[in-house]
Amino acid sequence: MAMLRDVQGNGPSVTLNAGAQRAGVQGAAGMIDVTPRRMGQQQKAAVIVRLLLGQGVSPGVQRLAPHHQTRLAHIISELGNIDRKTLAAVVREFTDQIDNLALSFPDGLSETLELLEPHLGEDALNALRLAAASSEGNDPWARVSKQTVERLAPLMESESAEVCAVLLSKLTVAKAAALLGEVPEDRAQILAHTVALTETISPDLVDRIGVHIAQILDAVPPQAFTKTAAERVGAILNSTPQSSRDKMLEGLNTRDAPFAKEVRKSIFSFNHIPERVDPPDVPIIVRKADAQTIIVAFAAGLTAAPLSVEFLLENMSKRLAEQMRDEAEGLGTPKPEEGEAAMSDLVATIRELADQGEITLLPPPE
Repeated sequence: MAMLRDVQGNGPSVTLNAGAQRAGVQGAAGMIDVTPRRMGQQQKAAVIVRLLLGQGVSPGVQRLAPHHQTRLAHIISELGNIDRKTLAAVVREFTDQIDNLALSFPDGLSETLELLEPHLGEDALNALRLAAASSEGNDPWARVSKQTVERLAPLMESESAEVCAVLLSKLTVAKAAALLGEVPEDRAQILAHTVALTETISPDLVDRIGVHIAQILDAVPPQAFTKTAAERVGAILNSTPQSSRDKMLEGLNTRDAPFAKEVRKSIFSFNHIPERVDPPDVPIIVRKADAQTIIVAFAAGLTAAPLSVEFLLENMSKRLAEQMRDEAEGLGTPKPEEGEAAMSDLVATIRELADQGEITLLPPPE
């Protein structure tokens, strides 16, 4: 239906009665002469959809792309009431289009492929998929290369070594290295060797593999969150006072011990600094963190987390370490809330540096 399809575009606004500039004009006899509303093509399409739904007829809205369905819903919600004359004009235009329509063909090669897919052989399907990707400016490898390492990692286990070798070859060196680091060592060795066997692979086969991988990724629904549930809970607990954090972890352990274990791995508090921070990164942390925050954190940590304080002091210059120790000891033990806030701020700085790639946190011990 041509008019229903207009909801997908931005059709020009059409005046059903060019002489009418408002919904009603006062006639000489004092009667109201209702004229059709000024409506765009998308609005008229929405009127037809609403009319069909009211009669229990499905207009096939589910076949539209999700964002077009959303757009249609918004238009319907804004139309308000439609008078009889406007409805009659819209229906008349719609039926005129239907009367003149003999046969409707798919729009583009992708839609044609959907129509013919059950009736085509595998070789023809692969060729058409590749042609559809190329003709629509949708290079599958361009889409694949933009995916995160976390999204690509499952493919390294599920796909053949040959497919994985081509995938690694099409990524940037940095991303390929990170992806290879996500698989077990024996699998990584096999994949690295398989890359050496791709010298004679044809460009056509590389393109077909790109289409294959893109289709797999498209079939996986997008995730609402980039981090796992355990990582999100861990991030929340990182900013929670120690006493409350311990109680929360105890409760989680009672309800779901495996989940609580994963949450513990995601938590990075002031106490975890010695086991998670690489000693050469300490000078970077000291330079980036607020000096007064460090002093207050050290003053609180001398009692609450002495191992963390000593670790940081031991891995900075001797002169600076002596100066900070003297200032922290001279400050005395701060109020609990002040000390907790300073330690949390220092941990937040460390996490920020890790997120920016300036330092690398060591993996939590098992």
